[in-house]
Order: sequence, then structure tokens, then C-alpha cells
Amino acid sequence: MHTHDTVLYDGECRFCRSQIALLRRLDICGRLTFTSLHAASVAVDFPEITRETLLAQMVVVEKSGCSHGGAQAVRYLSRTLVLLWPLAIVLHIPGTLPLWKILYGWIARNRFRIAGRHCDKTCDEGTCKLP
Repeated sequence: MHTHDTVLYDGECRFCRSQIALLRRLDICGRLTFTSLHAASVAVDFPEITRETLLAQMVVVEKSGCSHGGAQAVRYLSRTLVLLWPLAIVLHIPGTLPLWKILYGWIARNRFRIAGRHCDKTCDEGTCKLP
């Protein structure tokens, strides 16, 4: 069992790293641990979460072990981080979760284009391509 909620993200994605940098600043109470899905410890600490899932979406694992992925992870973070509480009001409007899932999915699929270039490494390695 972990002492903090853990945010699992793609540490080789420039867009993802920039969003995690923002979350680190917003985590004024120190409630979160941030771990790249590429860290060796992830497969050991979170064997129930597939690499494909982690490549497709950010996942937040509560210290209790319950996990939230994609739009549901963002909703969870909006309730967890005090500075995101105003966003929680919008994200939790009844019936809107399907919309947030579509929006999150589009952003996740296009994150390399949004970041301004495909990746920080050479694309010949194949690390910057989504499955």
C-alpha cells in the first residue's frame, strides 16, 4: 500500500510532462506521487494496469488501490487538489462524463501533435508512436 495517491503518466511524452508539471504546482498539500509509466517500478507496483492502458491514458491509483483512468482520473484530481475544486463543479455536472471521455480521448490520441512535435527522441525508436 502506498502513502500517497500515484499519478501514472507517459514520461516520454512532452505534452504529458507539461501537464504533470502543472499538477505538481497545483498539489500544494503534497497528496500525489508522480511516476512515469516507463519506470521499472510500475510493473511491480501496479501489475493490474496494462502497459497499453498506461500508454493510452493517465491513471491515478489511490493509496487504497482503487484506480481511475483518463477523464475519470481528471475528475478525481479535481476533487483531490484544492486548487482544482472550481473545475470539479463543471466536470461533475450530471450526465457529462461521456463528453469528458470523448474530449480526453481526443486529446490523448493527439497529444504528440498538440505538444508541437512528435516526440523528444527519434521516432525511429518507435517510442513516440501510440499503440
